[in-house]
This record gives sequence, structure tokens and C-alpha cells, in this order.
Amino acid sequence: MSNSTASTTPATVARTSSSNGSLASTQGATTIADTVVSKIAGIAAREVRGVHNLGGGASRAVGALRERIPGASTNHSQGVSVEVGEKQAAVDIDLIAEYGVAIADLAAGVRRNVIAAVERMTGLEVTEVNIDVNDVYIPSEDDSADQPAEKPRVQ
Repeated sequence: MSNSTASTTPATVARTSSSNGSLASTQGATTIADTVVSKIAGIAAREVRGVHNLGGGASRAVGALRERIPGASTNHSQGVSVEVGEKQAAVDIDLIAEYGVAIADLAAGVRRNVIAAVERMTGLEVTEVNIDVNDVYIPSEDDSADQPAEKPRVQ
């Protein structure tokens, strides 16, 4: 990088080589971990209407057990894997679609939302978002066990 101008405008920020997506300027370097990118992508994917859940069968089962532990937090990167390079990131997402949603439209919406969120928050260019639809969620009476019990009415 040339030392002729030492301004801190975004145009002067350069990315250095790192497997974790380092960002460098004349004032120092910023490193973005893969887990940060995967959490951003996971949250952005869940925001899209028609996404029931993220992850395959095994990761969802582990996530459900983990959430039952008192004090445990939600794993926002469940079902998301990323590869972060020097200037770019690639994202793979496993999801469960809600029944009745057009899967092609759902994938386009997830892709659009993930790219916008990751690029805005990290400055990395997202080269691809691969989406694997593992299942379709169909509401049934069995799901009532997951819902809180209705309080009895006092007359």
C-alpha cells in the first residue's frame, strides 16, 4: 500500500491475506473469524419468511437438546458453514422450508438476505450462497407438544 496518502476513508482500506478475512489499514488490522460470518449468515437466513429452521437432522437434534439446558443460548450458526478467504466468503446453508412456500423463491430470498447482511457487516464479498433444502415442515397435531400449554380459564 502506498504511503503517499494516510487518510482513513473506506476507499483506503485494503484486505490482507488471511484465512480469517483480515482487514488492514494504516492504523491496524481487523480479523473477522469464520464463526462471526456464520452467525451473521444464520441470523440473516432465519429472518426470511418461509424458513422453518436451519440444519440437518443431526444438528437440529443436538441443537434441541442444547436449548433445553438451563442457561444455554441458541446456536445461531447451526446449519451454516462458511469459507472465509482474503477478500471473499462462501456460505453453505442447510434449511427446513415451511410447507407451501415456493422453494426457488425461498432460496433466492435467503441468498439475497445473507449476501446483504454479510457484505454490510464484514466488508467481505460473498461469492456464493449454496442452499440445501433438507426437509419441508408440515404443521401437525404432534407439534402441540412444542407449544406452551394453554392456561385453564377460571369462571
